Amino acid sequence: MADLRKNRVKHKLNSGESAVVLMGLDSSDAIEQCGPGDHDGVWLEGEHGGVDFSELAQLTRACDLWGKTSITRVHQNQAGLIYRTLDRGSQGICVPHVNTEKEAQDVIKAGKFPPIGERGMYPGRQSYGVEDYYTKANDETLLTVLIEDIIAINNLSQILSADHIDVFCVAPSDLAASMGHIGAPDHPSVKSTIDDALTQIVRSGRIAGTLVTEGNIQHFHDLGVRFFITPIQSWITNGIARITAKVR
Repeated sequence: MADLRKNRVKHKLNSGESAVVLMGLDSSDAIEQCGPGDHDGVWLEGEHGGVDFSELAQLTRACDLWGKTSITRVHQNQAGLIYRTLDRGSQGICVPHVNTEKEAQDVIKAGKFPPIGERGMYPGRQSYGVEDYYTKANDETLLTVLIEDIIAINNLSQILSADHIDVFCVAPSDLAASMGHIGAPDHPSVKSTIDDALTQIVRSGRIAGTLVTEGNIQHFHDLGVRFFITPIQSWITNGIARITAKVR
């Protein structure tokens, strides 16, 4: 019998380490090309991107080849959508716009098998050859919720009381828009709100995450953030700019 694949991100977080997840890889080829990198996971974009169920198995399979945790952001907090995504092989789920403790509990119900949750009893791709999959799967499934509305900030203490959520991730752009600063995540009041929220998450003993760049990662690390999402688009754009500037 096979062993259930370890969730690299979850194990690192649970051991007190930090985890880096790449955002912007949207094909199995791209995931494999970046496979030798030392990142821990790959963000599969199902809310704003084109990831759908027909290709999810291939994307997560490419992550499996390199031992990277596949984390799929779904487009809504809906039970069937969440557990079908996990059935297709994603090792983690990210749910947007979680604004209340009840909505966090809904993520747990959909993402965990009984007795913790109410995930539909279908084993899915990660179960192949694994003995006692249903008793092991909950331990290897990563649940992340996005704190990205000012209402979620106001309800944060209640949201943090939800057990079995692994990461509470503060999303800057949507939060800025909900605060009346659309397109301005660097507005001083937005940055202050983000820092305060991340500090509250860390002080509560839960794991905080956010979107980072090379320029601000040290700041967030110093706040106690341990789940770092970083988009690759800026690396590509900046690399093109540097090369073409030298040519010109």
